[in-house]
Amino acid sequence: MKTTVIGILGTRLDHQGLGKRRWHHWRPSMSLLMHPQFPVDEFVLLHQAAEQELAALTMHDMHELSPTTRVHNYLVEYADPWDFQAVYSELYKFAQHYPFEPETTNYYVHITTGTHVAQICLFLLTEANYIPAKLLQTAPSKAGVQGSYHLIDLDLSRYDQIASRFAKEAQEGISYLKGGIATRNRAFNHLIEQLEQVSIRSAAPILLTGATGVGKSQLAKRIFALKKQRGQISGELVEVNCATLRGDNAMSALFGHVKGAFTGALTPRNGLLREAHRGLLFLDEIGELGLDEQAMLLRAIEEKVFTPFGSDQAVTSDFQLIAGTNRDLFTAVTAGEFREDLLARINLWTYQLPSLKQRIEDFEPNLDYELQQFAHKIGHKVSFNQAAREHYLSFAHSAAALWRANFRDLNSSVTRMATLAQGGRITETLVADEIQRLSHDWRSFQPQEPRQAMELLQSLVSAEVLAYTDYFDQIQLVEVLRVCQTSKSLADAGRKLFDKSRLQRSSQNDSHRLRIYLQKFGLTFEQTQGMINTQ
Repeated sequence: MKTTVIGILGTRLDHQGLGKRRWHHWRPSMSLLMHPQFPVDEFVLLHQAAEQELAALTMHDMHELSPTTRVHNYLVEYADPWDFQAVYSELYKFAQHYPFEPETTNYYVHITTGTHVAQICLFLLTEANYIPAKLLQTAPSKAGVQGSYHLIDLDLSRYDQIASRFAKEAQEGISYLKGGIATRNRAFNHLIEQLEQVSIRSAAPILLTGATGVGKSQLAKRIFALKKQRGQISGELVEVNCATLRGDNAMSALFGHVKGAFTGALTPRNGLLREAHRGLLFLDEIGELGLDEQAMLLRAIEEKVFTPFGSDQAVTSDFQLIAGTNRDLFTAVTAGEFREDLLARINLWTYQLPSLKQRIEDFEPNLDYELQQFAHKIGHKVSFNQAAREHYLSFAHSAAALWRANFRDLNSSVTRMATLAQGGRITETLVADEIQRLSHDWRSFQPQEPRQAMELLQSLVSAEVLAYTDYFDQIQLVEVLRVCQTSKSLADAGRKLFDKSRLQRSSQNDSHRLRIYLQKFGLTFEQTQGMINTQ
């Protein structure tokens, strides 16, 4: 196994004058090459542009001291060596691009030199295995310029307290991605747990799929904030809805243009991809992009270069992509509307976000979240009285609640009730009005026959009763009401409805059986007849 040391040039400790006296002083980077029991095959020296002269001298001395050691320099570009985010981003970039070969090489990270910020960043990157190495510490000694060295054990599985910190950090990241909402849906929680790991360990594209309103945009923003917080990216979040991009405007908006590229292009434009340099680009509704734009986007993802509209000079942008769509992109590929090679590139990490109906057990914590957000916005608390909350939750879980726009429907619903809440209290009356409004809106999207059935129910049965009536019972009740509407009397309707069971009874009191059934829903036979008369 080869031995490779990675270290930062020490502007003070490695600088012991430029004359011959420097050989009589302990220099940390040089000292590592003076231990016969620790032969170094390769040394990677990290330094800034302003330290070029010292770096060249140090590398010269290293070669003179140990001709068999291959010494390489790597330029890091941070203006302020005490800016944690800048330093971490540069060292993280080094860790991403350096061709590590842990199967054939033992790596050691020298953390004696550099600012304390740089040493901490190297420690974190090594600890998280972004740099697959052991830590190496050197120190002066009375033995002379050789000094001493020590290896630091980073097998954290041996230290329960340290290991627990990582578990806590992961849980904090998961909670952040969920917006602090204590979700209960097992599949959704598993999705977020994996997405938290992918967000901080990978810079590859992420594809978020799901119906409109399931939270793709919000999740993309939280992924960006989490990566920014962890020092994964230093740039900005750039968002664009691809459904708004058409023709020349699409090319120009994404990739920029040069002056005169098309009619009206009076000034040059950078484009959104360049604005996302070192940051995150969120392309919502990526399935709406044209095929030409898809081809250029693929090149930009794979090679980090693209050509602005009207230009013959390529430009660069190093960004991470998150794409969102409510379309089935595989079907779009089959239809010739989406490039198969682009789908293959962005399909590495794909997450299907479930609808609100599919994770209805998360409705209550999301309801509380929406109330908190509204209170934060207007500056005072809004809450349900107990009966109103129970009524609203019962309706929300019923088959009648479609939640077609998912969390957007929930947000709009809470906003309406909270705005109208006198004294900050949402009452049963407000809930009843809101249920009626939601039901009306959702009915408009239903096919004609189910819509008429729902209108029949709502015209005869109170919203309070429907909120507690199972969908199974609602379907049955609709058919009973239709039979009543077309029958001359209660007895006539009973004979039609109980046509089999009445033959097995000694007493055929069909009218009584039907009357009892209707009473369960607060109805009488006469009310069903009134429905006919009013039509």
